[in-house]
Amino acid sequence: MKRRIYLQMKSVAEAREAFFSRFDLAGGWEAEEVPTVAARGRVTAAPVMARWSSPASHQAAMDGFAVEAKATFGATPEAPRRLALGKGAFPINTGHLMPPETDAVIMVEQVPDPEADPITVEAPVFPWQHVRRVGEDLVVGEMVLPEGADITPWAQGALLAAGVTRISVRRLPRVIIIPTGSELVPGTDLEQEPAAGRLPEFNSVILSGLVEEAGGVPKVYAIVPDDPAALTQALKKALAAADLVLINAGSSAGTEDYTYQAVAALGEVLVHGVAMMPGKPTVLGVVEGKPVIGNPGYPVSAVLSFEQFAAPLIAGMAGKRISPRPTLEVYPAQNLPSKPGLTEFIRVTLGRVGNKVIATPLPRGAGTITSLVRADGLLAVPALSEGLEEDRLVTAELLVAPEDIEGTLVVLGSHDNTLDLLATLLRRRDPRLRLSSGHVGSLGGLMALRQGRAHLGGSHLFDPESHTYNIPYIKRYLADLPLKLINLAWREQGLMVTPGNPKNIRTIADLTRPEVRFINRQRGAGTRVLLDHLLKVHNLEASAIHGYEREEYTHMAVAVNVHSGTADVGLGILAAARALGLDFIPLTPEQYDLVVPEATFSDPRFQTLLAVIRSPQFREAATALGGYDLKDCGRVIWEQ
Repeated sequence: MKRRIYLQMKSVAEAREAFFSRFDLAGGWEAEEVPTVAARGRVTAAPVMARWSSPASHQAAMDGFAVEAKATFGATPEAPRRLALGKGAFPINTGHLMPPETDAVIMVEQVPDPEADPITVEAPVFPWQHVRRVGEDLVVGEMVLPEGADITPWAQGALLAAGVTRISVRRLPRVIIIPTGSELVPGTDLEQEPAAGRLPEFNSVILSGLVEEAGGVPKVYAIVPDDPAALTQALKKALAAADLVLINAGSSAGTEDYTYQAVAALGEVLVHGVAMMPGKPTVLGVVEGKPVIGNPGYPVSAVLSFEQFAAPLIAGMAGKRISPRPTLEVYPAQNLPSKPGLTEFIRVTLGRVGNKVIATPLPRGAGTITSLVRADGLLAVPALSEGLEEDRLVTAELLVAPEDIEGTLVVLGSHDNTLDLLATLLRRRDPRLRLSSGHVGSLGGLMALRQGRAHLGGSHLFDPESHTYNIPYIKRYLADLPLKLINLAWREQGLMVTPGNPKNIRTIADLTRPEVRFINRQRGAGTRVLLDHLLKVHNLEASAIHGYEREEYTHMAVAVNVHSGTADVGLGILAAARALGLDFIPLTPEQYDLVVPEATFSDPRFQTLLAVIRSPQFREAATALGGYDLKDCGRVIWEQ
């Protein structure tokens, strides 16, 4: 099939205007009647009036004695009034009906002897004191809720108090989700890992949850294969039952992307391609007067596209309003270049360092669903910008509560698998605290500390001249910063290869063989520094290594490349190799340290983290990963 390229891509604002203007959500939306007890979260479709007054009769508001107030006038301890039970005073409990001819309640604790008859009254009460009068809360015929009101638990209580047992509410919009793709495996069939070339279908689960949060009722159709006729038929069927249809995947410009074709065949395509990233391949259309959205297949794109176009529409149908998320002024942890012409949304973790909130970017790929799981906020890069600068304030849209940010420790530097362990154990030790790690390489971590963009850094920089780790680099780049160097672990560095080592890779020299494909770490990473040192020791040229220029930012990313077959070998730690079942050729032990400024070391949050580092639980969990020697774990090995 011929590709359908985005010929007239619209900005986010233009796309929203073109789409939303076709639907009138202000009036005419259907109503339905539901029991009041089941109406929480719904929106009233008309004003609701009280069927009776609340309370319907005068009621005692206190335990004590119902009396006629004027019978107590003038009472003092020296000249008390005495009222006979059943004549001038009537025992009564809170909520009970007031006897005829009474208009006040004397609290039982104000009567010297409540068991006496007559009782003694030593102070007067005024009319209607301690009495709930008829209609004090609501009067019959009074409006309890206006049209368009959210029904909260306390609103339910008020309705029932007013005798309203059934209520007219706006009908919840029905949203049908159609997942597409011949390569997809239903989420119900994932007991075994999918075969090569097959992918688990989970976007429908994400989108269903988002539909419910926006106020709709989701229904997921069976996966539709990459067939234009099948997709068109599925869309036609969905339109008969839905108020809005979401087609997930197939909206891009590939030869098997048929969403545009299906929408165009049955109705009108308003937008194909939005100038946003992720989320560019979005299709917005109208068929039979109903909105149809072609949602991108990558999960991050799917979520961001949903938030921009589907969520406001669903909420509007349900009569709800989507409150804007809170925002915060932050500093990016590093320069974030972006492609001009597209509004880019970057997921970040956030933590306050000194008087600045630092935004550390997460992986920016549209398929990295974990970046949404870990994100504290979103940065929007304007379409006319070439990116964000690390020393310029920008506005972050918060995805977490603001107080979560105050409990976050920011660690930038070299990646290590034990940082994820520490994050888990720290949260377990104190749920108010979090560890946010950004993988910028050991040198990048030192630069972040110098610029005040991190609480601490992770480093394993080998110095060939002194044959020591980290200290020479700290003296060079952080000479004026008082700090402590705390060992986290000694770990084994080596070559990670596919099981069975089919290329028979044994030494660094084997990396230069023409048939061997290598995957490297980024510039500034301690592992990259180690590799360059080993090449120099063995008189090898980096240019002779096929793949030397290919870079990844973590040990696990290197291991995945080897595991997937896109590389034959990578340099990394044993824990990463073991995690993915790779063979490992050990080369050298290395020292992985935490670089901790004095200001951080004295911070109670870090002291809690240090207690976790020194705990038996961390030692046990780190040892289980493999390749770690914890002989110096948690020890201050040097300070300046």
